Amino acid sequence: MSSLTGKKAHFNVFLRGSGHHSAAWKHPDSAPQEDLSLEYYVEIARIAERGLFDSLFTADNYSGLGRRLEPFTLLSALAALTERVGLIATVSTTYNDPYHVARKFASLDHISKGRAAWNIVTGHSQADAENFGRDEHPDVEKRYEIGNEFVEITKQLWDSWEEDALIYDKVKGVSIDTNKVHEIKFRGQYHAVKGPLNIPRPPQGYPVLVQAGSSEGGRELAAKTAEVIFTAQQTLGAAQEFYTDVKSRLSKYGRSPHELLIMPGLSPIVADTEAEAREIEEEFNGLLNTKAALKRLSSYFEVDLSEYSLDAPVPVDKAKPFGSIKSGITSRQEVVVDAARRDQMTIRQFIARSAAGHGHVSFTGSVLQTADFIETWIKENGADGFNILPHIYFGGLETFVNKVIPELQNRGLFRTEYEGKTLRENLGLSRPENKNRAIWAKTQQKEKLETYAD
Repeated sequence: MSSLTGKKAHFNVFLRGSGHHSAAWKHPDSAPQEDLSLEYYVEIARIAERGLFDSLFTADNYSGLGRRLEPFTLLSALAALTERVGLIATVSTTYNDPYHVARKFASLDHISKGRAAWNIVTGHSQADAENFGRDEHPDVEKRYEIGNEFVEITKQLWDSWEEDALIYDKVKGVSIDTNKVHEIKFRGQYHAVKGPLNIPRPPQGYPVLVQAGSSEGGRELAAKTAEVIFTAQQTLGAAQEFYTDVKSRLSKYGRSPHELLIMPGLSPIVADTEAEAREIEEEFNGLLNTKAALKRLSSYFEVDLSEYSLDAPVPVDKAKPFGSIKSGITSRQEVVVDAARRDQMTIRQFIARSAAGHGHVSFTGSVLQTADFIETWIKENGADGFNILPHIYFGGLETFVNKVIPELQNRGLFRTEYEGKTLRENLGLSRPENKNRAIWAKTQQKEKLETYAD
């Protein structure tokens, strides 16, 4: 394909156990016993940084039997062992408090010298609620109301310190000019926070704000707040519709299209030739637990898929009404069922497709074919980049870094060095101004805190 000038792709790598293929942990090359090992994630981070990836992305939820390290603990450790790659932590607005989250992200941004990002989610399931002593998991609409208020509070807390509040005047014995540290006195429908935050404003102003999801509420929250959005789209047409829709919503919030990067998930299986890549795909699919896959996918339908022949068409007419599933990623059902309908999949094909990318687009092919796929989506406004889901660690990521990245660089589609030291600089995002500075400049003479002296 022809080279592309100007627009360049961005890449995150999605951390997930042995890899993103459902059978990755069973493959001879995987080491599932290392899922809780720091050294394991350090190696992934170093491969990604060598490939000039923008960031590492960690998902999270508060229930279930996964083997998943807590994001802040893991990313703080990785911050000390990497230099440029960004660090994205998933944190729910339903099962946390704004002050605590604002403080932790400010800390991570300081520790990493400006590489932190927050993937904003609204909560996962009823099981999450029960683990926090809640009677019920709020409905989608209420979760987004809470989320909007939560994000606004964290921004105000990050802005509660002016940039030059730290003075370290040894002669006067004053380290902080508390006239430049402000109470926010926020009182909303769900939270009340006095402030100020007890840590200075993050190096990036705000950690980069990320939002994951494709529902109506998710699209609106992204348009209002997010600077990066992760989404699951399985065709270029669907990706273009999503891209156009979300970017068209930005103007109502006084934002421009370049202020939000859209990055669908992509699960690539890559080899030197397509035939070799297909062999790898078949090998992994041969390790699948078909019974477990059918049970999981049946949750999207009003029938049990195990009662059908594997070579029968997916009974898309028996799908549960879109929007009726209240737990998990509520928009994912529509994505996977629409893909089955569009491609007229058999149940066997449906299992294989879902195993490869768990709802995200998967692609199997040669290095050149993979680069073509990425170039098409970038060039034709289906994406600004991709959240890469390697089928197995470390091999899937190493192949992408060693072979696909150089091909994209040759086409002018990807950086040859990091643009800056912070995640914002590498993503091409501006540093947010302190929104409350002008207000405080007028009121600080009326409401002064005592000067803090060591």
